Amino acid sequence: MKLNKHKTAQHTEMEFGGTLGAACIPVFLPLMVLYLLSVCRTPGGALLQWPPPLPHSTFLWDPVAAAIMVGWIGLQSALYLLPVGKVSEGLVLRDGSKLKYPINGFHALCMTVVLLAVCVCLGMPLGYLFDLVLPLAVCAIGVSYLLALYLYVRSFWAHAHQLALGGNTGNPLYDFFIGRELNPRIGSFDLKYFCELRPGLIGWVVLNAAMLMKEVELRGSPSLAMLLVNGFQLLYVTDALWNEEAVLTTMDIVHDGFGFMLAFGDLTWVPFTYGLQAMFLVIHPQTLSPLGALGIVLLNGVGYYIFRKSNSQKNQFRRDPTHKSVAHLETIATATGKRLLVSGWWGFVRHPNYLGDILMALAWSLPCGVSHLLPYFYVGYFSVLLVHREARDERQCKAKYGLAWDTYCRRVPYRIIPYIY
Repeated sequence: MKLNKHKTAQHTEMEFGGTLGAACIPVFLPLMVLYLLSVCRTPGGALLQWPPPLPHSTFLWDPVAAAIMVGWIGLQSALYLLPVGKVSEGLVLRDGSKLKYPINGFHALCMTVVLLAVCVCLGMPLGYLFDLVLPLAVCAIGVSYLLALYLYVRSFWAHAHQLALGGNTGNPLYDFFIGRELNPRIGSFDLKYFCELRPGLIGWVVLNAAMLMKEVELRGSPSLAMLLVNGFQLLYVTDALWNEEAVLTTMDIVHDGFGFMLAFGDLTWVPFTYGLQAMFLVIHPQTLSPLGALGIVLLNGVGYYIFRKSNSQKNQFRRDPTHKSVAHLETIATATGKRLLVSGWWGFVRHPNYLGDILMALAWSLPCGVSHLLPYFYVGYFSVLLVHREARDERQCKAKYGLAWDTYCRRVPYRIIPYIY
């Protein structure tokens, strides 16, 4: 394909702090990942300490970690290409076409778990990943940068309709960060869709299991706190992959280009920061009372119930508004021909799934006790992320639905938390 010479309208509106954010975030966030992992491994575990626990350079590189990273991405790529599961179509693109996606993420998770169990039974020291976590994170950061660079360069050979609207500003720093091409593919292999739910999300579960095995090595058996963290987060990942088809309508797939932001988030940030609780428990064991554990289980259960029921209602309404489970719900007509739900879960708050997410995040952190801030980093970060994502969604819906969106906001005044926000 020749270098694209077609003139396309460039969008000047920028998010995430514009050029300054695009220059600082790719430097600051990788350093933050390494800092958080380093703090997790210190006896004190204090998130705010001076001087910071900077690791020696010899602890940041290990050829074994590089080999594991290459093997892991290769394994997940092979599982992605397996002809199992159904194939679904995404939403209509600007040129009127629809892309096809393999829905086999749950199969990939199951096969990964089986392979991992066999390897552990054959004597593979899974807990060794705890000792390799820093060089593994460095490798993931390197892969994220290389992938983002490749995506940016190849986007100049993409057709105009293949570019993401928000990533075509003409500002190299910002476009590299946010992503120029909407759905970059190598043949039928969709790079963004693959990274969204495969190597990072399943890798998160594997790292959690490694922390559990490391605790068994150190103390003879896993603690109740470790089991709860592993169980809660495995449920979350399993749910995401079981409902993989729903990701085809999310902002990441439909709106955002594939650049450093998503590459780093999928391959580095998710597996190495979402599971900080399990890593924290290896060095800082906690004892839970049966009553305390029951309360945490109930909190996670309530959060998961809200998260799953609201998402299922939304997805069913999108697939078939006449289905008996959603046909009775009240809606508002829009100029686009689509309708907005103003009853059921989506008449409760505008983003009930985000409320469920926050409750689950808190339940994941509580097994680590309340004496350290570090296990609650995820709760704080994820709450900020969801508020920011809600604001982005608000702007897009206002532009798309106009007066109908104003009516919806009057009918459903609370964004995430009823009577608070």
